[in-house]
Amino acid sequence: MRFIVPAATIRNVIRHLPPSRYRFPDPREAAEDLVAVGADLEPATILAAYRQGLFPMRADDQMGWWSPIDRTVIEFADLRITRSLARSCRRFTIVENESFEDVIQECADTRRPGGWITPEFIDSYTRLHRLGWAHSVEVHDHEGELVGGLYGVQIGGFFAGESMYHRVTDASKVALVHLVGRLAEGGARLLDVQWQTDHLRSLGSTVIGRDRYLDRLAEAIEVPPVLDTSSPYRVPSAPPTPEEDES
Repeated sequence: MRFIVPAATIRNVIRHLPPSRYRFPDPREAAEDLVAVGADLEPATILAAYRQGLFPMRADDQMGWWSPIDRTVIEFADLRITRSLARSCRRFTIVENESFEDVIQECADTRRPGGWITPEFIDSYTRLHRLGWAHSVEVHDHEGELVGGLYGVQIGGFFAGESMYHRVTDASKVALVHLVGRLAEGGARLLDVQWQTDHLRSLGSTVIGRDRYLDRLAEAIEVPPVLDTSSPYRVPSAPPTPEEDES
């Protein structure tokens, strides 16, 4: 993966918000993954939750605030990149923060199994994006079509991965490879992926547990942020090698 670093110093346009009017329970004291219900999806509420190790997802007919006991992260050095995936990374153009709304709409596609991203979530996270807190990584094919991506929330050196999707093979994985590279290169400390799945395990994710996660979160949010919504960031596809032309 090749990175094109902007010549100018990154200037994150982040709008600071007033404190949330809600106070969340300490997740260390929760006996299960679901820590609280209620509140709203205002940007200040969501950010306050992330800072305490919580994230929103519906629990039946109420808004739930979750902090998994078996919290899962991707350690930057542990990301598994197969030869096939490395080739895929060279075939796509990767862009940050140009099509956030398209990415979250694709992630919310109701045809996907286990979908949880409702219009309410789309509206709230799009607002967070416009405020400089939520980010997307977009993957385009050689014709410029958006074929995959991911989105999440960045607070300092912490990134909460929310969802990813693909329309062609490896596109979402390519977005993840790019994100991990950018975070590692920029000095970020923590990439949260919530719960362990077979798919994430195949990419190198690790369960570290809630208490260790919360300790690392407190350190990570004090580190300067890496991703920037104020200026374009693009990694073009590489010309195919003779070996790839033959495949």
